[in-house]
Amino acid sequence: MKYRICLLRGDGIGPEVIGCAEQVLRSLPLDLEFIRAEIGYSAYERFGTPLPDSTLEEIRLSSATLLGAVTTPPNIAGYFSPVVRMRQALELYANLRPCRSVPHPSSRPDIDLVIVRENTEGLYSGIERLEAGGERAVTERVITRKGSERILRKAFDLARQTDRRTVHVVHKANVLRQTCGLFRSVAIEVAKGYPEITMYEMLVDTCAMELVRAPEQFELIATTNLFGDILSDEACMFVGGLGLAASGNIGENAAVFEPVHGSAPALVGTGKANPIGTFLSAAMMLEYLNENESAARLRNAVDDCMVHGELTPDLGGNLTTIQVTKKVIGRLQKSKQVHA
Repeated sequence: MKYRICLLRGDGIGPEVIGCAEQVLRSLPLDLEFIRAEIGYSAYERFGTPLPDSTLEEIRLSSATLLGAVTTPPNIAGYFSPVVRMRQALELYANLRPCRSVPHPSSRPDIDLVIVRENTEGLYSGIERLEAGGERAVTERVITRKGSERILRKAFDLARQTDRRTVHVVHKANVLRQTCGLFRSVAIEVAKGYPEITMYEMLVDTCAMELVRAPEQFELIATTNLFGDILSDEACMFVGGLGLAASGNIGENAAVFEPVHGSAPALVGTGKANPIGTFLSAAMMLEYLNENESAARLRNAVDDCMVHGELTPDLGGNLTTIQVTKKVIGRLQKSKQVHA
């Protein structure tokens, strides 16, 4: 089957890691057509917007999309986060952040959890204003029944599909009684349809503490937008850090996969950018396309590189971005010969 893959290189180290991921994907026995579109500050400089309409159309037309990183300056009037806007425009309502133990000294053992984060509303709804002559800033937190139900069903469906037996629904309904209260009540309703899965409730501050104390207790965490953003960054530090963190933005008609790290402008051109988060995001993309064997081969190649210390300096290695990429491709080629 032929797949159309949209590549969004973005800013900073984004073009480097996306270029490396493209090489890795080309080394797999898949029929992939790559197209490119613009996003981020570089797009803003060229087109006057960080998210051109043509980019949204390319994503819609593609089987899946792989994004590098974007720069979002906080001090440019009229500028907006293109990733947040993209998620909303394409209804990429589910952000999936897997956190699993890896064969590296920085990783704790026995962790295999997924954080399922609502991706289009909450405190990222974009409804903000200044009042009292600029002396008070107000952001509205929007939680809807529709948004809550679809992300919670996504979480429970994923638990069922991956043979997980527990879902922790994380909220702050004791204080945010209307918004988190609605999310909590919808979770209780949804859970009734999955009798084989046990739902646990946990306040977000308790969850943050428990992630540090015993992350291996969690199988799947379902939560709202900002809480999921924070908890997933916390959780990734138990399994190798941001350099290994991958994510997927999933909707009904489109999907965008991206490493969690930022654009890291200080690393541009140094050869120190870690491409593994992008490789693991590409593996998630392959799973989304039901190319599970290729996804497993890619993950195994990355794990094997970690076992042998074939890594960039942030993970204690001494290889460059390109050298790590070549090591992964070499291991994929070896595994191809084994499978032949």
